[in-house]
Amino acid sequence: MKKFMNDAGSLVADSLDGFVAAHDDLVAFGQGRKHVRRRFFSPGKVAVIAGGGAGHEPMHVGFIGSGMLDAACTGHVFTSPTPDQILGAIQEADTGAGVLLIVKNYDGDLMNFEMAAEMAVSAGSHRIETLVVSDDIAVERTARGTGRRGVAGTLIVEKIVGAAAEAGHDLLSLKAVGESVIAVTRTMGVALKGATVPQTTRETFVLGENEMEVGVGIHGERGRSRQEIADAATIAALVCSQILNDLEPMPRQRILLFVNGLGGTPPSELYVMFGLARRFFEAHGLVVARKLVGTYATSLDMAGVSITVTLLDDASIALWDAPVYTAALHW
Repeated sequence: MKKFMNDAGSLVADSLDGFVAAHDDLVAFGQGRKHVRRRFFSPGKVAVIAGGGAGHEPMHVGFIGSGMLDAACTGHVFTSPTPDQILGAIQEADTGAGVLLIVKNYDGDLMNFEMAAEMAVSAGSHRIETLVVSDDIAVERTARGTGRRGVAGTLIVEKIVGAAAEAGHDLLSLKAVGESVIAVTRTMGVALKGATVPQTTRETFVLGENEMEVGVGIHGERGRSRQEIADAATIAALVCSQILNDLEPMPRQRILLFVNGLGGTPPSELYVMFGLARRFFEAHGLVVARKLVGTYATSLDMAGVSITVTLLDDASIALWDAPVYTAALHW
């Protein structure tokens, strides 16, 4: 395995050093270099904080800035940040209006963010609410277990909630905005190659020459089925039909269509998939009112793509369109 790194153990810290150096007009390290924060906070605004394991870049540190996140905590590769990292971010980012935590639905993230929130509240000086993102339809809804994972749809939640926070919404109304977005957001991913984890130098799963993995996660997880590889049109129809069936939108419903690269997929292939997905949804009577294509929520170097759909209304369109200025997303 070849990687541009000094040592697998220092890869995350070295990467964050470079990220902060590259975007020092936007971000800075928090106390003890345990999290990354906005360089300048807005007093009186609810702080929006997210995080997770490394390996998903640019999510989440790439979304710190005006109109999106106030701070993000990064753990080791595919490993949740620790409670003390999250607590430090809460303490620095809270300027008096409270903190909204955006957490992807994974056991480690849920446990550590909950623990940090309890520690902050017990100190008596912070008001905290939590959003749990669960957009991955590859995981069946069950009465047991954590349930659906939080994947690329997290970006949409962070953007819309971040815009509402910038506009001055209070903590409880921000949580309501986020819950409404989560309720109408669905994602599914397909991979042609597993992710290569630096510490082990192994791929998380190995596919045959004519195989693809359907329903992958962003921690290198295998999908819910392994199938014979097909052309792009067949793959797009497979994914989009499952999203459509799960969402059950009304005719002429406006949607946001987001095609995301999982780390090792070139832009040309992402645009192929976007064109096919757009035609699919329009043929089924939906209106693609907003769109995003690019590599934003990755699984290291996994060769794969995910498709996300969010149902839109006037309010969510206005928040999506609101100005944003971060390292990875800006308009």
